Amino acid sequence: MTPPHPSADRSVALVTLGCTRNEVDSEELAGRLLAEGWRLVDDASEADVAVVNTCGFVEQAKKDSIDALLEASDLKGEGSRTQKVVAVGCLAERYGKELADQLPEADAVLGFDSYRDMSAHLQTILAGGHVESHTPGDRRTLLPLTPAKRQEGSATVALPGHGDGRPDLADDDVPTPASGPRVIRARLDGRPWAPLKIASGCDRRCSFCAIPMFRGAFLSRRPADIVAEGRWLAQQGVKELFLVSENSTSYGKDLGDLGLLEKLLPELTAIEGIERVRVSYLQPAEIRPGLLRAMADIPGVVPYYDISFQHASEPLLRSMRRFGSREAFLDLLARVRADAPEAGIRCNVIVGFPGETEADLDELEAFLTEARLDVVGVFGYSDEDGTEAEGYVGKLAPEVVAERLDRFTRLVEELNAQRAEERVGERVLVLVEEIDDAEGTVIGRADFQGPDVDGVTIVHVPEGAPAPQVGDLVPAVVVGTEGIDLVAEPR
Repeated sequence: MTPPHPSADRSVALVTLGCTRNEVDSEELAGRLLAEGWRLVDDASEADVAVVNTCGFVEQAKKDSIDALLEASDLKGEGSRTQKVVAVGCLAERYGKELADQLPEADAVLGFDSYRDMSAHLQTILAGGHVESHTPGDRRTLLPLTPAKRQEGSATVALPGHGDGRPDLADDDVPTPASGPRVIRARLDGRPWAPLKIASGCDRRCSFCAIPMFRGAFLSRRPADIVAEGRWLAQQGVKELFLVSENSTSYGKDLGDLGLLEKLLPELTAIEGIERVRVSYLQPAEIRPGLLRAMADIPGVVPYYDISFQHASEPLLRSMRRFGSREAFLDLLARVRADAPEAGIRCNVIVGFPGETEADLDELEAFLTEARLDVVGVFGYSDEDGTEAEGYVGKLAPEVVAERLDRFTRLVEELNAQRAEERVGERVLVLVEEIDDAEGTVIGRADFQGPDVDGVTIVHVPEGAPAPQVGDLVPAVVVGTEGIDLVAEPR
């Protein structure tokens, strides 16, 4: 069946779960569909087809994705425009036909290789045709084993968020930068910040993590593509670029230059309209002194360090197939703060890993207490299909994992609140994201606060003072705290 070209009344809603990398993928899908004549709508109940971009990271994320698919499926029927529901994203890529068999409410389960042809697939599904569900495989095998040779094979591999496989688009379909590669992306929100993907995949072999299997081997985007997309985002009113990947510290290794991120940052901060650039997801074992200096010294790069520690006990980290220790991590933090005393530092940790002892927990608690981190995400271990740790002995009972999760969640809430209190009196520059006109309250983020999960800064604008707008940068002084959130006054 050859699907007809979509008419203007064919509409699609993109529902995105999971991380900011998934948000980039959704906006690329939106750009592709918009260029093919689809009308984008925000509400799934007002769309002919709901495309749910799922997350397959951990057990809770999988459940949330399935709940979202079921919720979208419930819209089908009388009183709603929604006819079909399609699953894409990491959960769909990871489980494919298995997910389709277990979730008949989804009309199709499509993997990353389907993204380039998504318009045709959706047309076929809406016309009553069948699109074969994705057959999962280990995506690490799709690119050469040697990182230096990966760019040679990248043209044939689907890389969501990289803008690969650019179709021939009319100029008024998808806006283009003034020069450089064409951008395939459509903004799905009006936020003054946007994630910008610099790489995909991961070469690390952490024993608990399945991401490399369904996201593939590490591959850097070329700097020209990143800068072009940064310029396009600036033209859409974006003030802050949030650089995302599975491992930003590996950027450039497949392009022959491990220092390429340090060279890319000033190009991004020089883009007209961009006020600040934020780097995410740094692997502690790969952080180079040159990168630390660049992040501290380049004007416009914010003092924000998202470091993936995962634990602090050296024996347990070895079991996780990771490197480090409490002493090594504290030394790294001291070097960060030597270059950037005002640095905001966040990390995630896992508790309940197989074989974790009370001595391991004591080491982790000592590290967290000494580290003075701004934000810590605590996760309870759960087996992930196909990972090395799934076969480990020494598994802890679910109730033990739950108790440790609760214990360390309460600990970091107290420690992070104490760290926030240390910032009282600091001068901050707040990017305004939301305004409550009735209360005269401005909500935004300081330089050291990442989006969505790292707390906000609440600015109380005095009565009669000029009201800022979303996207403004407001100088202020921190005068109080609410948990990890800061309270500030304009100065």
